[in-house]
Amino acid sequence: MVDWRRQAAEGRLQKGTTIEFSRTFSQDELLAFGRLTRDYNPVHYEPRWHQAKGFDAPICHGLLVGSMICEPGGQLGWLATGMSFRFLKPVFVGDNITCRFKILEIDERHFARAECSLTNQDGELVVSGDLQGFLPTPEEQELLATMLERQPPATQ
Repeated sequence: MVDWRRQAAEGRLQKGTTIEFSRTFSQDELLAFGRLTRDYNPVHYEPRWHQAKGFDAPICHGLLVGSMICEPGGQLGWLATGMSFRFLKPVFVGDNITCRFKILEIDERHFARAECSLTNQDGELVVSGDLQGFLPTPEEQELLATMLERQPPATQ
C-alpha cells in the first residue's frame, strides 16, 4: 500500500500523481451517513419510493460515495477550497467502488487542481468530480514528516 502522507511530507506530489483505492459501502454506513447529515430522502430507505424512482434497491447518498475523496485528501493534508461532483449512476449497498484521484496541476503557492472518477465493480463511471485546494507547503511538509515519525499511519 502506498503511503500517501509520506509522499506529501517528502514533497513528492506533482502533476500526474494518481491515487487509486476501492471500498464497499455497507447498510450501516448508509444509515450512519443519513443520521449524521439528517438526509432522510426516502430514495435511501423506502422500497416504494426507490421503486417509484426506477431503482431496484435503496441507493447510497451521493455525498457518501463522493466522500471517498476525503481519504486521499486527508492523507495528503489537502485543504479543499472547492469541489464539484456529477452523479451519473446510482450506487447500491454492497457495490464495490474504485476511486481514482489524479492531481492535474500544482502552482507555486501549492494550490492544486485534481479530478476524481469513481467506478463500480462493473467498470461503470458512477461519479466524477473536480477538486481544488492547497497541498502542504514546505514548512507544513516538515511538520507532517515530524508527525509521521512520532506516529506512523499504520498505528493511527
